[in-house]
Amino acid sequence: MKATRYMCPEHIPHTNCNLLFMVPACRHVLAGCNSPSFLSPHHPPRPPSMTAASSLLPCFSCRLSWHGLSPLGWPSCRSIQTLRVLSGDLGQLPTGVQDFVEHSARLCQPEGIHICDGTEAENTATLTLLEQQGLIRKLPKYNNCWLARTDPKDVARVESKTVIVTPSQRDTVPLPAGGARGQLGNWMSPADFQQAVDERFPGCMQGRTMYVLPFSMGPVGSPLSRIGVQLTDSAYVVASMRIMTRLGTPVLQALGDGDFVKCLHSVGQPLTGQGEPVSQWPCNPEKTLIGHVPDQREIVSFGSGYGGNSLLGKKCFALRIASRLARDEGWLAEHMLILGITSPAGKKRYVAAAFPSACGKTNLAMMRPALPGWKVECVGDDIAWMRFDSEGRLRAINPENGFFGVAPGTSATTNPNAMATIQSNTIFTNVAETSDGGVYWEGIDQPLPPGVTVTSWLGKPWKPGDKEPCAHPNSRFCAPARQCPIMDPAWEAPEGVPIDAIIFGGRRPKGVPLVYEAFNWRHGVFVGSAMRSESTAAAEHKGKIIMHDPFAMRPFFGYNFGHYLEHWLSMEGRKGAQLPRIFHVNWFRRDEAGHFLWPGFGENARVLDWICRRLEGEDSARETPIGLVPKEGALDLSGLGAIDTTQLFSLPKDFWEQEVRDIRSYLTEQVNQDLPKEVLAELEALERRVHKM
Repeated sequence: MKATRYMCPEHIPHTNCNLLFMVPACRHVLAGCNSPSFLSPHHPPRPPSMTAASSLLPCFSCRLSWHGLSPLGWPSCRSIQTLRVLSGDLGQLPTGVQDFVEHSARLCQPEGIHICDGTEAENTATLTLLEQQGLIRKLPKYNNCWLARTDPKDVARVESKTVIVTPSQRDTVPLPAGGARGQLGNWMSPADFQQAVDERFPGCMQGRTMYVLPFSMGPVGSPLSRIGVQLTDSAYVVASMRIMTRLGTPVLQALGDGDFVKCLHSVGQPLTGQGEPVSQWPCNPEKTLIGHVPDQREIVSFGSGYGGNSLLGKKCFALRIASRLARDEGWLAEHMLILGITSPAGKKRYVAAAFPSACGKTNLAMMRPALPGWKVECVGDDIAWMRFDSEGRLRAINPENGFFGVAPGTSATTNPNAMATIQSNTIFTNVAETSDGGVYWEGIDQPLPPGVTVTSWLGKPWKPGDKEPCAHPNSRFCAPARQCPIMDPAWEAPEGVPIDAIIFGGRRPKGVPLVYEAFNWRHGVFVGSAMRSESTAAAEHKGKIIMHDPFAMRPFFGYNFGHYLEHWLSMEGRKGAQLPRIFHVNWFRRDEAGHFLWPGFGENARVLDWICRRLEGEDSARETPIGLVPKEGALDLSGLGAIDTTQLFSLPKDFWEQEVRDIRSYLTEQVNQDLPKEVLAELEALERRVHKM
């Protein structure tokens, strides 16, 4: 039930009749007056369920009973208030968006509502407001660049507090064998989730503005795109979402009365005037919760301002909700970069690649090839939505509009294109600041000019050699994609780009070769399911342990991983489908002394070169127990110097025997009864091949 302007001609003494009122919950229609004009367009009809006082449920926002209605027909409920619209026209929003805004405003009780139009003027005003509030600082060394420092407790995705809400637990996660703790997502029952919302959201935006952000994931109007509306009380989120998505009035025009994903976010720190906030950065770490309700296409986030938890178009929508949409509608939503690579002969291919967070997706997507004559162009660095077209080609779009990249390790050497991208219109978070108005982090590979000092992400003086890092390991840059000097000409093509190969990879210091090709699609699905990698700073895990991260999607599955595997396997049965070839790479293998065996970065073009030649049908691979690896001499190493290819491609039997045991233990324990028989058959085949090594 949306809030409506009630004009009652029979009851002029109703002093509040000419204001816009919010009824406390969507199912609680205003009782109304009993005048003959009650059924006029100005009054909602009284529903049969509300004719008796005994049928009136408690108010969702304040839990007061509705049994005692005032003589004038207004419920005696403190949550009734006037909607104060600060910018925009609530009445011009599509009906579904109006309902969402009004219901959420009743619940959260903001001081006012700002409907974002996405204009440059609005963005300037938002950044100015953030600066005035002390939440960001201008970086005068660059053009329109800003620095934010978060609360030290709000620096990464919080997987332990991220849940999927479905009636049945098995819809969300497999039930592990033997009572083991599940590692493939967190399920919450609808009842528990409702209780969690009730404990957090009523009044959570008091003293703050509720921003209404209509946004498109993917080019506006593309058949592959989807629309969301995020409500947030964080201006930092507004400024960041404007970079990361297509945001504003054109999205509302494209939406019309269509479906959209509802996204509600609050930092969880109302300004009630009772004491100062504990931190300059508003957050509520003790009550942080990020919930997804895929059946309703809803996302609810509370207590965190960090991007992965608060920019709800990103992992929450583009992976967790979208992966469920994709399963229901027959497409794929994946944690993958998309790049175009053109050979010296002018042959262009598009590749999608899945790596866990902080494992080099952005560096590969923006690579400057070390091989002469090769060209790489970027479509996206993090997420791919892929659907088969009418001709059976798998086509992909990047649903995002910007880069939310890890700063440490990014330099003119490792990723010159990223460094060029972030020179303007960029929001940096938790990096260090230099006294001349610039940024600094570990691995930036830039000497400090004489007299220039560094302030760490914690706001403390820092100098090279200090024990503590100057930038948080998960510090970020948020920059518009259009600024990347190597964006692919088709990066916003509404039909997407055709994918010829899919690459899986991760950080494996031992045992896993530089590159290998799957025997076929089914084997490739198994390779994706068996992915493992050193843990990263993008989540709250501590230390460097080898973690299972199937498809680089472990933190992002929107439904049961066993069903996800079945969905991938089903692609093989699609009539006329031209399935991409599947490969696995590992840039991070080390020798016994701990040194990397492969230089990585621009030299990774040599691996892409071999992959492209395989796509052309070149006989340049030899069969091994784990897949097809380059024949001796097939990898172009010209001008590279000494590379120990023997060690780089070695397959120690003891390592792979243990690897197979670990994979079996993980899949049979974690996926249990939901493990597809085809994947189990691939595992058993690998076991037999390794046994014969």
